[in-house]
Amino acid sequence: MLLGETIVVALGAIKTNKLRSALTMLGIVIGVAAVITMVALGSGAQKAVQDQIERLGTNLLTVYPGQSFHRGRASDQRVSLTTDDARAIERSATVISAVVPELSRNLQVKFGNQNINVNIMGTTPNYLPVQNFKIAAGQMLTAGDNESRKRVAVLAWGVPAMLNANGYGMIGQTIEIRGISFEIIGFLQEKGSTSSWNNPDEQILIPLQTAQYRIFGTDRVRSITVQVAQPDSINIAMLEIERALRSEHGIRPGADNDFQIRNRAEFLATFEETTKTFTFLLAGIAAVSLLVGGIGIMNIMLVSVTERTREIGVRKALGATRRNILLQFLIEAMTLCLLGGLAGIIVGCAGAVALSRLANWNTLISPAAILLAVAFSVVVGLFFGIWPAQRAARLDPIDALRHE
Repeated sequence: MLLGETIVVALGAIKTNKLRSALTMLGIVIGVAAVITMVALGSGAQKAVQDQIERLGTNLLTVYPGQSFHRGRASDQRVSLTTDDARAIERSATVISAVVPELSRNLQVKFGNQNINVNIMGTTPNYLPVQNFKIAAGQMLTAGDNESRKRVAVLAWGVPAMLNANGYGMIGQTIEIRGISFEIIGFLQEKGSTSSWNNPDEQILIPLQTAQYRIFGTDRVRSITVQVAQPDSINIAMLEIERALRSEHGIRPGADNDFQIRNRAEFLATFEETTKTFTFLLAGIAAVSLLVGGIGIMNIMLVSVTERTREIGVRKALGATRRNILLQFLIEAMTLCLLGGLAGIIVGCAGAVALSRLANWNTLISPAAILLAVAFSVVVGLFFGIWPAQRAARLDPIDALRHE
């Protein structure tokens, strides 16, 4: 029997039992759709993390105060950072492009009859390029504003909405921070939240020295952000920062640091690895349904062999070989899986799009996941179709013709 005729006979058998074929494919449809949807969710989460890394910058280091140590034991009091530390880093480092000391705290802000609690960030003009912000209107703080401790402020994108006002129209007006009037000189473009606990679009920037001496009453800083000229120089920069601060703080050789240096990209990279592992877990759970669908196909094909025993006997009596019978049943099983896989692609992609639009979840449909799911469905059809096909091929034609 020719291959083309075998294929026609196999497809005819599927067409004859449309309802049973559709129910048999259902397990494969659900499995493929689940794999594609779950991988799309995981890939969307990874893409969101990558976007966060790009927004934060892969070449940023942050220095935080640490604890002082006496005879190897940590003190209860934390060592504060100062602007002198920032200047020491700036003087001694060779691979650093910018140093930004920062001081922040949530305070009450009043504008007209509106009153909100928002993060007040005392910083320097380098804050914008280092943190990848852009001015939407007005201007940024200047070095002169910082040196003269001017009462000027730049609003992040989300602050005007919190005050029920228009950001562009607020430029030139005044707000009160802790009862002190500040002139609004600028308005930042939207950046987007980088985490659930920190929204950079909900803060107000004021000159660092103004924050220290007019608002907070301290000469300390909360942290120092350091921008490295090249991302591949991160490790060198960390060593230079450590050397500069140890010298500035008078830490003896062998003693522990009283500060911490953190690499934001490493933190987010760890989160990305966790997300990737979670994606594989979801895909693995979804793939179980493909196996269940494959078992369903095997059961149906075994029933089909029993029902069509007499037909198999007739075909063998007319000259069909074991290979022809084996090929016919394998083609039936693989066709069911392939059709189920194609239907699963449509359902899976539609599910990913629906989750993105209706639930506002980050989804990213992966072509690789689609190909893998379809390939896996074909393998399932081949694997679970072999036993029923071999059982049909081994039937003795005389016994098959006698079967009632």
